[in-house]
Amino acid sequence: MTLDSRHARLVAGVMSGTSLDGIDVAIAHIAGRGNGLTVVPRAATSEAYRPDLRAMLLEAATSETFSVTLLSQLNVRLAHAYARCVRRTMTRAGVNTLDLIGSHGQTVRHVPKARSCAGLAVASTLQIGDPSVLANLLRVPVVGDFRMADMALGGQGAPLVPYYDLITFGHAERTRGLLNIGGIANLTVLPAGCGADGVSGFDTGCGNMVLDALAVQLLKQPMDHGGKAAAAGRPAGRVLRAFLRDAYFRAPPPKSTGRERYGPDYVRRFLAACSGLSTQDTLATATALTAQSVWRAYRDFVHGRHSLDTLIVSGGGRRNKTLMQMLRQCFAPIEVTTSDALGVDSDAKEALCFAVLAHETLNGHPTSLPGVTGASRTTILGKICLPA
Repeated sequence: MTLDSRHARLVAGVMSGTSLDGIDVAIAHIAGRGNGLTVVPRAATSEAYRPDLRAMLLEAATSETFSVTLLSQLNVRLAHAYARCVRRTMTRAGVNTLDLIGSHGQTVRHVPKARSCAGLAVASTLQIGDPSVLANLLRVPVVGDFRMADMALGGQGAPLVPYYDLITFGHAERTRGLLNIGGIANLTVLPAGCGADGVSGFDTGCGNMVLDALAVQLLKQPMDHGGKAAAAGRPAGRVLRAFLRDAYFRAPPPKSTGRERYGPDYVRRFLAACSGLSTQDTLATATALTAQSVWRAYRDFVHGRHSLDTLIVSGGGRRNKTLMQMLRQCFAPIEVTTSDALGVDSDAKEALCFAVLAHETLNGHPTSLPGVTGASRTTILGKICLPA
């Protein structure tokens, strides 16, 4: 079924990730579908959350007793924040109108493994920042809520970026790994010359989430800028070995995770295990945990089938020089580079992904990848919200 026969669209993608650092918007001219799809970026912006809004979102994502009334309010309030960022990006791009918006929403709960609910075991996920509100505020069709269709077919609903990775970074002769390090780290594997059915990918575990939480507590800063504090320390082997035994790291794909596993409780346990260590050694240990968990995910679940020629890193983690150095040490002699070096703005990559997914939804083109999520079959992702 083709929902819209238009060949090309001007599309905005909106992304706010598990790191809760803010909202990314990218506008691009997108044409075609599937393997013939082309993406020409026009502009991108990032805007940090207001401190009070971020605090409320963090509580919603971690508390088991968060107010339903407040969650309802946040769902609408966040859509207004998205609208503001889209307008700002339109001004930067010099455009007055858009054809479409794709919005991932802010994840406040992700339950990929089925649990009993009123006599039936179900998996679920919840992203807020209502797409219908956004569509009517901007008078532009919006596609949102991308995860649920895949989960209805038994999939994890995430990660969603591998489809974009395939059309952007697929290579006829080189096997590439795409590592996005946001709050959670996820890995996409693109074997040389593969099609959609050859893509694999999964969340490897904590990315910046634990590092940033430790920086807030130990450095009184939102992050360890450039990994400078970690660079001055040494990883504690006993702590690292203990936390690398985490059940999630050992579980085979398909798998996805979030703040419900690597949130405040995890950070408290990590800090307790690091008791007696310096701030620098604690941060060095946490940085090594991210790097080595990514490496072990590749070693245990990918290398037996595919050997990478290149690892391409994106997301905020690429700015952490200590983390990047550790990744290069772990993956040597595999080349470790960034998406920026290949001409794709790392800060805009995930927002561009949701612009692409929304475009394909209106094309009636499936973008779920059962080889990544474990779903029983592929499907069209997202809900279409139309303004008056």
